[in-house]
Amino acid sequence: MSKLQGKIALITGGTTGIGLATAQLFHAEGARIFVTGRNEKSLAQAKDLLPKDVTILKSDAGSLSDIDQLLSELKKHIKNIDILFLNAGIAVMKPFEATSEEDYDNMLNINLKGPFFTIQKALPLLSKGASVILTASIAGHKGSAMMAAYATSKAGVRSICGTLGAYLAEREIRVNTISPGPIMTPLFGKTGLSPDEIDGLNQSISQSIPMHRFGKPDEIAKTALFLASEDSSYMTGADIVVDGGRLAA
Repeated sequence: MSKLQGKIALITGGTTGIGLATAQLFHAEGARIFVTGRNEKSLAQAKDLLPKDVTILKSDAGSLSDIDQLLSELKKHIKNIDILFLNAGIAVMKPFEATSEEDYDNMLNINLKGPFFTIQKALPLLSKGASVILTASIAGHKGSAMMAAYATSKAGVRSICGTLGAYLAEREIRVNTISPGPIMTPLFGKTGLSPDEIDGLNQSISQSIPMHRFGKPDEIAKTALFLASEDSSYMTGADIVVDGGRLAA
């Protein structure tokens, strides 16, 4: 039997990378899928890559008005959400001294404020036994001067998980995070680095990972499936690190 048969899932940042792979896997496991994205190009590409019965919605994960509009639209289609995967995120790689207020605000809005208020606003729709999953990062465990604001935002995501995991347990709503290591997704193309810098960074990072490779989006999707399903029924407030051993090294 499919692990998510009859479940309804909302995946933010579901048009590329980890979110897209997760939407494909959740659909294959029987869930009804809603995904969001804010980039017109990726929204169009997702329509070609996802099954026709997946609902694709344009929404900026860092905008409270967009979040309100998203939930208002969802209420036209569904009465409850069983799986809420808050995956939307951005990263800007700059030295600490060069990080601007705009850089900081953009990352904190999308990576931290967005998930916080999406959970808050979605709470009336979350069903008994619902699973909330947030994409954190190993950057939230071990920061970098090139990613100080990003690391701050992802450490905050883990804090939300711990706080709400305990707070919502009485409502039988589970909240957990996944902390991926370096994953080969389009996110690396949005860091502000040049193609040569990205190539050099990829080689350097690969050498620092005991498994000597980047992770794949579907490897994170499989972790999300575990957290979304009854396989993780006694887990809440937990963080799963999926990083090829980089933190351990």
